[in-house]
Amino acid sequence: MSAITTAPTTSSVPATGSLQRGGALATVGAALATVAVAAAGQAVGISLDVAGAAIPVPGFATLTVIFSAVGLLIAVGLRRFARHPRTTWIRTTVALTVLSLVPDVLADAATITKMLLMATHLVAAAIVIPAVARRLRA
Repeated sequence: MSAITTAPTTSSVPATGSLQRGGALATVGAALATVAVAAAGQAVGISLDVAGAAIPVPGFATLTVIFSAVGLLIAVGLRRFARHPRTTWIRTTVALTVLSLVPDVLADAATITKMLLMATHLVAAAIVIPAVARRLRA
């Protein structure tokens, strides 16, 4: 008589909690980084004026947190419904990052201001996209 035993299985899908924790940490890091970029730009004399109104430096953190949270909701949905969540996440977020640059290009602001605004988008994306991607199944 022989006994058949099976090894415990582990899922290759990270837990949603891991995705949320990692995404939240990346969001905080991205918010701090965008504030640092905006403050550094302002410190070297780059105006944060768009259409005659100055963007407050803390506003960069606020918008980074809001849009990163939207991104995390997308990631949770992709984790559940996409066949290849990581690939879909990367493609989707890169496309959304490119689209996020359009208002900066069209803004009523100096060229250097537009470049600084675009830099903050790219910095946030460079932090959040890979951090979340690592927590999604390929």
